[in-house]
Amino acid sequence: MLISAIFGGAIGVGITLLVQRRRRFQEARLKAADDQGALNTPQLLAWIDAATQGWMILAPDLSIAYINSRAERLLHISRNFLVRGMLLDDVLSIPQLDEAILSTRHQQRMQRTEWDLMGDPLEAIVLPGADEWLLILIQSRQSLEAQQEQQERWVSDVAHELKTPLTALMLVSDRLEMAVNESDTVLVQRLQRELRRLQLLVEDLLELSRLENCLPQESSSYTAITLEDLVDSAWSSIRPLAEEREVELQFDRSEAGPMMGDQRRLHRAVLNLLDNALRYSPDGSSVDVEVLQSGGWWLLSIRDHGSGLSESDLDSMFQRFYRGDPSRARSARSGSGLGLAIVQQIAVNHGGRVEARNHPSGGACMELLLPKALIP
Repeated sequence: MLISAIFGGAIGVGITLLVQRRRRFQEARLKAADDQGALNTPQLLAWIDAATQGWMILAPDLSIAYINSRAERLLHISRNFLVRGMLLDDVLSIPQLDEAILSTRHQQRMQRTEWDLMGDPLEAIVLPGADEWLLILIQSRQSLEAQQEQQERWVSDVAHELKTPLTALMLVSDRLEMAVNESDTVLVQRLQRELRRLQLLVEDLLELSRLENCLPQESSSYTAITLEDLVDSAWSSIRPLAEEREVELQFDRSEAGPMMGDQRRLHRAVLNLLDNALRYSPDGSSVDVEVLQSGGWWLLSIRDHGSGLSESDLDSMFQRFYRGDPSRARSARSGSGLGLAIVQQIAVNHGGRVEARNHPSGGACMELLLPKALIP
């Protein structure tokens, strides 16, 4: 139990920290800064001047009250050109930034925008302050993307390093189960459950890393398959879990869905979608599946009869480690938090996409859209 707690806690915290998006942190920090009061305090100006990001403060008349050296470099403003006190429009002509500033003023909430300046991809976050003052964070998207790639490589490396010791620990736990007395068996079984959960997390991280590092529509492993066969195969994997809760598969088989694709990965995508639907299906209900065609596309629709999706779910459910409201779940099983992110990447690699919506008659509906590439 001690091994499980320490090992599980350390990995859980470490992996979670790895995948935090720097952009979210910065936006949250901006909101916190706004809550502290006026923008033009000496403490804030000193902090902005020393910051590694670009910062600019605009007065109510949209003149530049303050700009740090990093912002000047990103915006290609010569340090010999004194811009403080000048109107922003007299210094820069960036329509995207102008629009974000107007939206911030009108809506009184933070706005984000992107543009390219002399070949450099930039982004700005505009934050409203008191009395129509504005605080603007300016940074290079290129450096952010490089940091994100570095984080993802590190996650992959960590997952590889954890795989071998986890396998060894599973073998040790199996031997322990045979050696301990009956009163300690429950503790060993709990350890095994936690180790299996960590194994699933590591395997999902590795799979996501492989998917992100392969070329979209890389067809070397493509074979002739049908969506009907994929659904049947995936459902057979989770049928015992469904039967325990008397959840049935309602499958409209009017369309078979023939196509070319990576059979193993598409099976994984369909399995993850069906498993997600089962997790949120009430006992005694059904998971409704339908295959439709539209032009050169196949649409696989998977619907549960649960309580539906919140706005937060709809915005974030395909992000890594996102977990919805646990009160929606009808099953005690918990996944790695990577299942839907894997589905999204598999869809993208096949030239398709996955979307989520609330069904008009209730419940959540996942839709996997894939190119037909019909077989003669």
